[in-house]
Amino acid sequence: MTLYALTGTPGTGKSSVSEELRSRGYDVVDGKRFIIEQGLMGELDEARDTHEVDLDLLNDALEPFRSSDDLVILDSHLSHFMDSHGIIVLRCAPDVLAKRLEARGYGPDKVRENVQAEVLDVILCEAAESDIPVFEVDCTSCSVSESADAVEQIVKGDGADYLPGKTDWSAEMDRWF
Repeated sequence: MTLYALTGTPGTGKSSVSEELRSRGYDVVDGKRFIIEQGLMGELDEARDTHEVDLDLLNDALEPFRSSDDLVILDSHLSHFMDSHGIIVLRCAPDVLAKRLEARGYGPDKVRENVQAEVLDVILCEAAESDIPVFEVDCTSCSVSESADAVEQIVKGDGADYLPGKTDWSAEMDRWF
């Protein structure tokens, strides 16, 4: 299996890091585009302003990537739910994340929901529930190139510096809840 999941709360840097990895010659699948192309986009959850996705169908649709000998990286905030060789969770400090999401035009409720998810390590905890190796990269203060370097190091088998547990936003709890 040569599929790696690149995941994280929206705004942590997945798209930017993915673009950098593509420029380095890596095969990076845009999860949202793949979901749309495969007809897997479900009903709109208007309250959360997001579409439902059947994760089992998505996982099945990714089988050709897993059976390939080539390395493929799946960029999606849902990728940690997929069968993969490893899960790389991008992280970002709450204040920086909030500014990034506001710049995207996210409303206050959606900004708060996503920042709270980051503070609570939601994606990291979901990823850790699998039997798949998990790594985390704090993208708060490093460049896109440096973040891509970390991902590249992980997919090449040298992820010891990126084992979970070094990133802790719990001191931000009072501010965001």
